[in-house]
Amino acid sequence: SGGRSHSRSRSRSRSPRNRSDWQRRSRERDMERTERRSSRDRDRNRGEHRSSWGRDWDRRRGRSASPLRPEKPLTDEPPVKKKKEELDPILTRTGGAYIPPARLRMMQAQISDKSSLAFQRMSWEALKKSINGLVNKVNVSNIGNIIQELLQENIVRGRGLLARSLLQAQSASPIFTHVYAALVAIINSKFPQIGELILKRLILNFRKGYRRNDKQQCLTASKFVAHLINQNVAHEVLCLEMLTLLLERPTDDSVEVAISFLKECGLKLTEVSPRGINAIFERLRNILHESEIDKRVQYMIEVMFAIRKDGFKDHPVVPEGLDLVEDEDQFTHMLPLEDEYNLEDVLSKDGFICPPDLLLTFRLTFTEILDEGSSDSGDDAEGSDEEEEDEDNEEDGEAGEVTIFDQTEVNLVSFRRTIYLAIQSSLDFEECAHKLIKMDFPESQTKELCNMILDCCAQQRTYEKFFGLLAGRFCLLKKDYMESFEAIFQEQYDTIHRLETNKLRNVARLFAHLLYTDSVPWSVLECIKMSEETTTSSSRIFVKILFQELCAYMGLPRLNERLKDTTLQPFFEGLFPRDNPRNTRFAINFFTSIGLGGLTDELREHLKNAPKMIMTQNQDVESSDSSSSSSSSSDTSSDSDSSHGDSDSSSDSDDSSNSSSSGSSSNGFGQDSRWLLKSKWTPHPFSVLPVFSRWF
Repeated sequence: SGGRSHSRSRSRSRSPRNRSDWQRRSRERDMERTERRSSRDRDRNRGEHRSSWGRDWDRRRGRSASPLRPEKPLTDEPPVKKKKEELDPILTRTGGAYIPPARLRMMQAQISDKSSLAFQRMSWEALKKSINGLVNKVNVSNIGNIIQELLQENIVRGRGLLARSLLQAQSASPIFTHVYAALVAIINSKFPQIGELILKRLILNFRKGYRRNDKQQCLTASKFVAHLINQNVAHEVLCLEMLTLLLERPTDDSVEVAISFLKECGLKLTEVSPRGINAIFERLRNILHESEIDKRVQYMIEVMFAIRKDGFKDHPVVPEGLDLVEDEDQFTHMLPLEDEYNLEDVLSKDGFICPPDLLLTFRLTFTEILDEGSSDSGDDAEGSDEEEEDEDNEEDGEAGEVTIFDQTEVNLVSFRRTIYLAIQSSLDFEECAHKLIKMDFPESQTKELCNMILDCCAQQRTYEKFFGLLAGRFCLLKKDYMESFEAIFQEQYDTIHRLETNKLRNVARLFAHLLYTDSVPWSVLECIKMSEETTTSSSRIFVKILFQELCAYMGLPRLNERLKDTTLQPFFEGLFPRDNPRNTRFAINFFTSIGLGGLTDELREHLKNAPKMIMTQNQDVESSDSSSSSSSSSDTSSDSDSSHGDSDSSSDSDDSSNSSSSGSSSNGFGQDSRWLLKSKWTPHPFSVLPVFSRWF
């Protein structure tokens, strides 16, 4: 207990000293805190930062110097904040935030300048949304309505958007590939450049997937190409090239892609290229015998042979309800697999472009396609009736030699397709003429070749001089081609009312080029009869464009000189009629209204002198009639009594009136000549210009 008390006493003896030390240190710390707080308050009140000597003092005392801060100006005005530049959401790459359709239409209505960048960007975004929505909604039941709505959009400007949307939709849903292929087939029949763009992108996608060993990309691209071949959008040569590439160095993936591709287009290849598909199946048989691939792929090859043996019954060429385009209306593109396609040209149609020439909207309604389909079906029905009648006649007739006629016109369709591919694959008219001459087709197809050149020219959006030069070259090579174009001119003029305005313009400009270069004789104008009864609005437009182009090529003096050629006057009697003043005035007014009044100087002179000519002719007729009547009356008075003389004189007067009327009608002017004689009217050369605007 003594030790415990001693230790307690020692601890108590040290406690006051320790307590004083602790109190002293706490007071020092409080003083330092107070000094720092007061210094901060002073700095805050003054609005100034510590000066350089204060920082040196802190550094000497071991404190860390505060970071340098910019000195604020001693002003009472608050600092001005910089505004962040606002980006126009319309001009950004993605189109910015979502804009409701009603607000978007309001923003478009507020823009007065339709050629501005903002308006074109908004229209571009609206076009992209519309195309994507229509492509995503298409199926077998509503493809007609979707086509009608799609053709009302400006797909010529947005062809890149359409191609990208179709490829993305097909890769996302390969089961609907046949529907997308039918959609492309209909668009390709009206806009071949869009079908060509889609096919080029598919070829590039297949080649890219083949280089990267991407089996899924190769499967989707090859399936789309197969259905385009079934729809006659792509040529079967592309299919054979792709199969040859896949089976050249066989692997498990390449053979699987080839079999999937062959299932879709095998029936089509069997119809159009039996030798090619036989070679493909022979290659598959060799791969199967080599047994270097996986068992699974070998089983797929065996299944493929079984499908071929069954005749591809589960894989038709075109599914039911999707055969919407006739073979004659379809454009088949001959694009090789290994060709060098410019990536910039193929892929540059996706981005936003705002040149002035794209401000026009090209619209086309689906009613034309329906009308063409209905007319074709009507023609087919008539043809079937005629065939039934022919069969009945053949059964009733005597038995004899059987002559087979190809009423399906397969050879004709193949011939026209060959000519079209040759024309589209040529750079200039000389190369095209050389290709067509080397084909060595029979002479019976000469007129069909000329018709095909004219049809290709008429199908263009605008006239291309390529076709005029090509037709002129054939006319100069052989007389048969010139005679064929003469007959085609007559046929086209007789059926000119069936053509659309664009086709009519292209045909007229083609024949104007042939007349200007003397590739066809000017005697073809004999079929043109200028009168109100023998012309229609279409024929007047045809003649207007024809002569305006001739005037642009030759000039008005040279054209007038050619039309006044004495050797060609019999062929221009219908073009510049002089048989009737009414037709003469019609021709004068027509050529004056189209700006070629200088061609009618002789007609005006003829119409001006027409009354004088009629008066002189009638005077001659009256004098001859009076002399004949006097001689007849003297003869009858000597041979008969007065009663018979009266009757004879009356009959003679009737004969004289009939002869005078026949004489007045024989002068070529009829009732108009008698009216001119009674009224003593002299027409002024510039007084015969009624309003012709209703004809154009």
